[in-house]
Order: sequence, then structure tokens, then C-alpha cells
Amino acid sequence: MPLTARNTSSLVIDSLCDRAEEGNIAVAGLYCDFVSQQEQTINNIMGAVLKQLVGRGGIAEDLRKAFQKAKKEFGGRGPQLADLMGMLRTAIAPLPRVFICIDALDECLPRCLPDLLGSLKDIVRDCPSTRIFLTGRPHVKEDVQRYFTGAAVIPISPNTDDIRNYVEMRLDKDPEPEAMTDELRADIMRVTLEKISAMCVGPFRISTQFPLH
Repeated sequence: MPLTARNTSSLVIDSLCDRAEEGNIAVAGLYCDFVSQQEQTINNIMGAVLKQLVGRGGIAEDLRKAFQKAKKEFGGRGPQLADLMGMLRTAIAPLPRVFICIDALDECLPRCLPDLLGSLKDIVRDCPSTRIFLTGRPHVKEDVQRYFTGAAVIPISPNTDDIRNYVEMRLDKDPEPEAMTDELRADIMRVTLEKISAMCVGPFRISTQFPLH
């Protein structure tokens, strides 16, 4: 399969999770999904990160009390961003090393992106054991570097030959080969390569380490 930002992110997260089994690091990750944009609010994103970090062990009593307190306020609206950030700091504090991985940052709602990046920056500043790993298409690069001026940006460009070979392999396994004509096959190859080129050339990943400059 051709190497893409999604594949790279999966490899990184899998590698970190393997190390997490040794007990020396904690990993939290999520994928920003265009289809689920409306549900992926900043509160839900940070709540998902918190859930993964506290889910690796027992829930500290102060975290439990903070969550229960937030649920009782304003008709059980749940923890707000300030509450979640406080609980995240509490959850991260005793951990030797934490990795927060967010894939496809470009599919985050534009109005949520500043809050998300700002929250991640606050976590890295307040919790030096935390590392951030992000992937996204080139147009969010400036947004990320505005919050993380010391970020390491690594471009990932797909190999056109690999993509062509992969698509040809999938077409060869078409369960209805009689429906495929040479003209249709050529059109599929042409359009796929054009779309991949437009969408994926130049994605990047960002590994942010404390301190920030």
C-alpha cells in the first residue's frame, strides 16, 4: 500500500502503543473526521484524550469529583473546556511520558482549530512530559506553526508508482471483471492519480517537544 500521512500516523501510533505496554509511556490518539465534524467539538476532542489517558488505570479521586461536580452544573451539561484542561493536567502529572496523537488535523472544524491548537500548546507548556504528534495537509501548516514555533515539520509525498501499482492490484481483484472496460480502467487510473496528487502531495507531521520558542 502506498505510504500516506494516514499510514504514517497509524505506524507511529502502533509503535507508541507497543511501547506503552512496557508501562513507561501513555498514548492518546484520535482521527479528525470530516463526516463527524459537528460532533468533534473542542470539548469532545479533549474529553476523548482525557478518557484514554485515565482509562489506562484507576481514576484518581480528584478527577472523579471534578467530573461529578461538572455534571451537576447547569443541568448536567458536562465538563467544559477549562474543567477538562484541569483534569488533563491532573491525569498527565504523574505519568513519565505522554504522547497525544491527532491525525488529519485539516479535517477539524475551522472554528475549533484555534482552540484545539491553543489547548495542546497549554498542555505542552504545563506538562513537560507531553509530546504532540499531528498530521494534516499543507494548508494547516501555518496554523500549527503559529502555536508551535519550534515544531519539527516532516513532509510526506506519495510515490506515484506505488499508488498506480496499488490501484491496478485492486482493479485486478474486481469481483465483476465483465463490467470493466479498457476505457473505464484508464479513466479510473487517470482520475485517481489526479485526485491523489491534488490531495496528498506535501502532507506533514509535527512532533512538538518542550520547550516552545
